[in-house]
Amino acid sequence: MPIDVAKALAADPRTTPLAWDHKDVQLYHLGLGAGVPATDPAELRYTLESRLHVLPSFATVAGAGMAVVGGLSAPGIEVDLASVLHGGQSVTVHRPLPVRGAATQTSTVQAVYDKGKAAVIVLRSEASDESGPLWTSDSSIFVRGEGGFGGERGPSERLEVPGREPEFTVERPIREEQALLYRLSGDWNPLHADPEFAKLAGFDRPILHGLCSYGMALKAVVDTVLDGDVGRVTSYRTRFAGIVFPGETLRIRMWTEPGRTQLKVTAVERDDAPVLADTVVAHS
Repeated sequence: MPIDVAKALAADPRTTPLAWDHKDVQLYHLGLGAGVPATDPAELRYTLESRLHVLPSFATVAGAGMAVVGGLSAPGIEVDLASVLHGGQSVTVHRPLPVRGAATQTSTVQAVYDKGKAAVIVLRSEASDESGPLWTSDSSIFVRGEGGFGGERGPSERLEVPGREPEFTVERPIREEQALLYRLSGDWNPLHADPEFAKLAGFDRPILHGLCSYGMALKAVVDTVLDGDVGRVTSYRTRFAGIVFPGETLRIRMWTEPGRTQLKVTAVERDDAPVLADTVVAHS
C-alpha cells in the first residue's frame, strides 16, 4: 500500500521557510476574480498595493502553497496525483495577515482515515513569524483507491442548512481562464489545466481548484457581511462537496448570526449542484 499510516503519523514535523510580498497577494486575489470593476474602491483593496489588505484564505497559498504539496511527499505517503481530490479545508488566523511577510511553516500528518474505497489524509500546517503565530491550516486530502487498510473511518459531521431563507445570496462568475491564473499562486496540479490529464482523472475537462472556490466564497462574505473588513475573520472551514468548471457561476447563500456566517455554495448552470458544504466563517 502506498500509504504507510504508522510511518506517516510518526514522521518528524517538516519545517519550511515562507516569504511573500504584495505581488503574491495581488496575484492570489486576481485568481479569485477580484478587480471587477477595476476602479471600484472596494475592489482596489484587493488589487492596488497602496490600499491592499489580505484575505485570510491567502494562508493556503503563502509560499506557493507548499503545505499540501509537501504533505503528499511526506514519509510514508506516496500517491498518484490523478487519484487525489481536496476533501476539506480549514484556516484559523491568529491575527491579520501582513501584506509582506516571512514566516516558518511546520507541517505534520495529523491523521489518515480509512473510508473504504479511499483514504483521507489530514495535513496540518502552522505558520509563525517573529511576532508569533500567524495561522493554523488543516487540509483533508481524499485519495481514491487507497482505503480498505482497516484504519479508523474518522469523523463524518454534516452541518444542517438553516430552515429559513438566507440573509444574502450572491452570484460570482468564474472566468474561462481563471484556473490558469489561480494556479500561478502555486497549485500546479495538471487536473486544473490539462484536458488530457483531466480525462485520466475522470472529468470531461479541467476543473477549478477547490481552494479557488474557497477563496471566492470568503471574499463574498467579507464584501457582503463584514463591510469589507478582512480583519474580522477568525476562522473559515469547508467541505468540498462537488466540482465546478471554469465558465460556470457560483451561487453563494449566506445565513448570518452573531459571530458566524454559514454558507452553501452551488453551481448555477448545473441546477445548483453542490460545490461547498458544511461551510462556516467565524468572525467578530
